[in-house]
Amino acid sequence: MNIESLWNNFLEKLKPRISSLSYDTWFKNTKLLSLENNVAKILVDSPLQKKSLQETWYQTISDIFNEITNTSFDFEFVFEDEINQNINIDVENIGVPLNTPEKSNINSKYTFDSFIVGESNKFAYMAAVAVAENPGKTYNPLFLYGNSGLGKTHLMHAIGNFIIENSNKKVLYVTSEQFISDFLNINKKDESGTNFSYIDNFKNKYRGVDVLIIDDIQFLGGATQTQQEFFNTFNNLYDDNKQIIISSDRSPDDLKKLEDRLRTRFNWGLSVNIYPPDYEMRVQILRKKIIGQNMDGTINDDVISYIANNCESDVRQLEGALTRVIAYATMFNTRNIDLALAIEALKDYLSKASFTKNNIQKIQQIVADYYNITVEDLKSKKRKASIAFPRQVAIYLCRTTTEESFPKIGIQFGGRDHSTIMHSVDKIENEIKKNPQFKLVIDALKSKI
Repeated sequence: MNIESLWNNFLEKLKPRISSLSYDTWFKNTKLLSLENNVAKILVDSPLQKKSLQETWYQTISDIFNEITNTSFDFEFVFEDEINQNINIDVENIGVPLNTPEKSNINSKYTFDSFIVGESNKFAYMAAVAVAENPGKTYNPLFLYGNSGLGKTHLMHAIGNFIIENSNKKVLYVTSEQFISDFLNINKKDESGTNFSYIDNFKNKYRGVDVLIIDDIQFLGGATQTQQEFFNTFNNLYDDNKQIIISSDRSPDDLKKLEDRLRTRFNWGLSVNIYPPDYEMRVQILRKKIIGQNMDGTINDDVISYIANNCESDVRQLEGALTRVIAYATMFNTRNIDLALAIEALKDYLSKASFTKNNIQKIQQIVADYYNITVEDLKSKKRKASIAFPRQVAIYLCRTTTEESFPKIGIQFGGRDHSTIMHSVDKIENEIKKNPQFKLVIDALKSKI
């Protein structure tokens, strides 16, 4: 039996023993590279996948593989551009759920199965699955950040649903506004004339859980006393190895209105950025939604392409555009939805959306049009001069004509880091100083903005 057949045999035996989610996330794309000196070398896609296979699934792999081969093998997991990570994780015991999605404020429709994975969110998805499989032991806290409408809340609920379904842990999901409201309520007086019972109820609610999921943490900014209480709650849960999951519209370092000690703690675990979906992923989202509404075969491909090309910023806008097109077709009793109908249905919607997009997106479009490239080129990893230089121009204009932070700009340009953004700004500033003609180009672009 060759190594390809051997590994396929292993996967077939493994598949019925684990959940489909775990199989698709950690094993589906693996490949056996070699068997030498009693070491099986296995190809994986990422450091996160390697970490999970080493620390969570190693014994399972060993048992099944050695059962097939009647030989004891060690396992080495490798990937391109390898980064070594060594954190020991114990396997979590499975128990009978003590709570339900309803009691936990978890929306049962948001699951890992219903989450569409692409290059822009793959790392966040894998991190979320890892936390769901080992809450309190892997990546604590897990901090998800990115623009509104990119799937942060979906992933948080998916983690909660998975934990509730597969363990006896108590999960609680709240928004930061709910946390603030609950905290303010402890100042009420009960029948005894004190607020002791309200304080006890508050602490039981937030410190008596195994998994605390809090959405939109940025709204704690300015609420000094509430930040103090959240600091105490965070410490209590963290010290007890309880899982904390947080989301925000910006990175921990960019939450300037939060206390330094909170931002420091948010960086103790893993911070993951979720980027806007690329074109292929937007098309995939639209097709899945079309199938879900039993409209498959009634919407032309050029309609899907039109919506995907014009709704780049977030998933909600994308889905809203499709819903509008379908509603428009229904009102006019049109079953076959073509491009002309879609353009008519969305003429006001897309016009409005263009005004509501943040300035970064507007600048990207203006620069892309000027240099005769696409916005996707600006966000891509392409390094040829015809794209790299316009990208630096766009980054410079975003920094000098908006109040957006370096991390926020980096997010909008394909997830580039702080130093890359700074380098681009410095380079364009120097070019302006030594090239009067180029300064005229920058001035003309600024006038369009």
